[in-house]
Amino acid sequence: QKFQERGRAPTTEDLLAEAPSTLRTLFGRLGATYIKLGQFVASSPTLFPAEYVTEFQKCLDDADPVPFSAIKRVIEEDLGKGSLSSVYSFVDETPLATASIAQVHAAKLISGEDVVIKVQKPGVEELLKADLAFVFFATKVLEFLNPDFRRISLGDITGDIRTTMLDELDFYKEAKNMNEFRAFLASSGIRGVMCPEVYPEASGKKVLTMERLYGKPLVDLDAIRAYTSSPEETLITALNTWMASVVGCSSFHADVHAGNLLVLNDGRVAFIDFGIVGQISPRTWQAVEGLSQGLVVADYPAMAKALVRLGATSDDVDVDSFATDLQRVVERIERLDVDVVVASTGEEVSARLQADDDEVTAILLDLVAVGQSYGIKFPRDFGLLVKQALYFDRYTKLLAPDVDPLRDERIRTGMKRMADQGDIPDVIDV
Repeated sequence: QKFQERGRAPTTEDLLAEAPSTLRTLFGRLGATYIKLGQFVASSPTLFPAEYVTEFQKCLDDADPVPFSAIKRVIEEDLGKGSLSSVYSFVDETPLATASIAQVHAAKLISGEDVVIKVQKPGVEELLKADLAFVFFATKVLEFLNPDFRRISLGDITGDIRTTMLDELDFYKEAKNMNEFRAFLASSGIRGVMCPEVYPEASGKKVLTMERLYGKPLVDLDAIRAYTSSPEETLITALNTWMASVVGCSSFHADVHAGNLLVLNDGRVAFIDFGIVGQISPRTWQAVEGLSQGLVVADYPAMAKALVRLGATSDDVDVDSFATDLQRVVERIERLDVDVVVASTGEEVSARLQADDDEVTAILLDLVAVGQSYGIKFPRDFGLLVKQALYFDRYTKLLAPDVDPLRDERIRTGMKRMADQGDIPDVIDV
């Protein structure tokens, strides 16, 4: 239709250029499964072409709310209770938030605690399983028809997507992630950080009841000043904790965008939404250590060697040339500016860094492209890790512009002290 309006037939080049946008629009219309697939593409620049990763940043996970009568049935069936009143003294029928897979309601337990209830939408599990089975089957057919797809591990990638998305349907696993993070905080003696408590008696596979938190997004600088006398120390606490959790906890929070980090009324930092977590392999951690050591002293050849050891390549890499290209990427990161947008709707406040996801993704794609130009393919866990680190780099520029995380002793000492208490598992996947 677009080319009919232009009065000409599309060329092959036109169709290829329009393919990412067309596919993203199609995914949005196909519903929950394909929206989540689009988000996986957007979060995996080490696996997919740059033009698709960039376009799928627009694949927003928003949806119309499900009527409360349907939500009520899911809660009662999943918890095995005769009625909501046996668990909750109050449930707000208007959702706080809604997405393709679940929606969230404010409530109060009969024991008096203020909570939020994350409820899986009815029919979502069956839909995702059917759609993902079709996608997996179609991938195997493509591999049979075209062996080139087998060589790029298309079937393995699809299998990983299927596992990751089905895991998000099991709220027991999200509750486990949260409980493990809370245990990590307690064993590490970290006082200024928390994540919501899970109420197991009011939770199940499709229902997750959590402590309700009251605070402001980490990037809402004016609001944070009302809760803490030092936004800089607050940021350092959050960064220290996240870095230590990468090696000291069984998983790390892999979605630390501005909406998932709060500063509470008492000044503590809260990590929320543990639906997406990562686990890091020893090989990736060794590369990250080498990368960090090189960054501290601006030793770009050392950084290049660390990344060559990480990436799967059979080519001889020109380390000096690779180092020069890495320096360009690092200098681009250092030039980043920040601009915060805070939106308020009733009691709920959301915040984001202007062009945050776009800029972070663009830098990560730049790094991946540099690696690929030397025949280096980075694993997905490395991409997840670097993306979270780039988020924290932006928060640092906002809250503590004079702090250099790689050289600040409060961060380096704190991270070493806490990470020494944890071990890196032998076999890990993301």
